[in-house]
Amino acid sequence: MTPTSRIARLDSVTIDCNDPETLAAFWATVFDTREDWRGGDPVQYIDLSETGWSPRLRFQRVPEPKTIKDRIHLDLRIDDIDDVSARLIALGAQRAPGDDFREFDVAFRVMLDPEGNEFCLVMEGD
Repeated sequence: MTPTSRIARLDSVTIDCNDPETLAAFWATVFDTREDWRGGDPVQYIDLSETGWSPRLRFQRVPEPKTIKDRIHLDLRIDDIDDVSARLIALGAQRAPGDDFREFDVAFRVMLDPEGNEFCLVMEGD
């Protein structure tokens, strides 16, 4: 595909939430990044700077609570599933109900961010 045939480029991954400040602070710590922009008073949007290992994340205030499983979620590649789980729980995450599972020599653990959005810890090998 040539550069002129591109239709668009990814601007951000946007996460609907009730409290963008709390959720942005959680994910900024996870990805070791910082707030790059905020809009609205009270704040309606917060962007986190993209890094070499994550795209720009945008947190958008919405009035309705999360009600069903997310169709899109973040997978976080990690080295130690138990250590990372404990660190994330200390930041306000929770482990989702259910057991870890393994597919194609990859271990998965489903977690929930402080607003209950699913994300997976992904660890290759043992």
